[in-house]
Amino acid sequence: MSISRRAQDIQASPIRKLKPLADEAKKRGIHIFHLNIGDPDIPTPQPVIEAFHAYHDPILGYGPSQGFDELRQAIADYFLGYGLKLIADNVLITIGGSEAVHFAFSVVADPGEEIIIPEPFYTNYNGFATFADVRIVPLPLKVEDGFRLPPAEKIEALITPKTRAVLLCSPNNPTGTVYSEEELRRVVEVVKKHDLFLIGDEVYKEFVYDGLKHKSLLEFKEVEDRVIVVDSISKRFSCCGARIGAVITRNQEVYQATLKFAQARLCPPSVEQYAAIAAYKMGMGYFEPIRQEYQRRRDVLYKGLTSIPGVVLRQPEGAFYVLCRLPVKDSEHFVRWMLTDFSINKKTVMTAPGPGFYATPGRGQDEVRIAYVLKEEDLVEAIEILRQGLEKYRKLFA
Repeated sequence: MSISRRAQDIQASPIRKLKPLADEAKKRGIHIFHLNIGDPDIPTPQPVIEAFHAYHDPILGYGPSQGFDELRQAIADYFLGYGLKLIADNVLITIGGSEAVHFAFSVVADPGEEIIIPEPFYTNYNGFATFADVRIVPLPLKVEDGFRLPPAEKIEALITPKTRAVLLCSPNNPTGTVYSEEELRRVVEVVKKHDLFLIGDEVYKEFVYDGLKHKSLLEFKEVEDRVIVVDSISKRFSCCGARIGAVITRNQEVYQATLKFAQARLCPPSVEQYAAIAAYKMGMGYFEPIRQEYQRRRDVLYKGLTSIPGVVLRQPEGAFYVLCRLPVKDSEHFVRWMLTDFSINKKTVMTAPGPGFYATPGRGQDEVRIAYVLKEEDLVEAIEILRQGLEKYRKLFA
């Protein structure tokens, strides 16, 4: 008797798999600066908390598979603030953005078919691809090039008869890159030419820095029937535990197919949807102070990391992550060592090893992803611990 091939093949999360080592360190009295996971420390908005407490119905029953109409309309209204005209029936509520990606993969591709994704990419795409039994075809990007998208011919070279879609994440997790309109248009032309779907993971769109503007794939009218956007309240409203996301598409065939998958899992969480409605009713003014806070943190982190000898990175343009190259041969070994063998004043740092953000074997071996979801003073201290940790590690394992 053996478990399934799918169960054997699914990748352990590089973000979470080292948690047991962190737990052991905490038992030894070590304080850990968690730079490994994008779990914001920005307080969840009070209207969201109040909406949770306001639920007093005597029965917590099933809701609609597509989500509450009021929430779907609230999201459509929210997107109108970005100049995007949607109706409630373009929005299907999911159990977090993760389920939205899983649904998108399952709707556009049959088992064994392919989805092109620029790498490095959000590590859990690997797991979603395993769930859906589809293959990720990586489009390699480099830190030296600022993780920019390549010319169209580089993308087209990866297209085979099994290719069904291209996925773009902007602002990007893990690189922080924000794709320009010209870059996006390049991909739009490719998917038009080759009759492909275009999946957009846009869950960080509010967090763009230095005067840059986020361009949504929903703005490209010429491919509106091909576009599927993944949305979520998790990072937008510091509601990671609420697990409310959405599939957004103007293609009603895609919508109805997604609805059948949604019916198979019954419904998204009910009380959390009421909380999400409260969040969306706060208005756009909520985000500017949050965006400014993340930009200040970005600046602190970038200044600190670039002062460490041997560290290579590009300044993030959005989201709250940076993928950086360290002067080590094995980033996972380094991350483990920081948890098991190194601390300063009983404090250490946890980052996410780079290889898990790649599909190409061997890539990311000397990289880590850092999430700047800590206060500025904590980031300063964490960077100093990282600096001294790297110095000692290189002496031990040169």
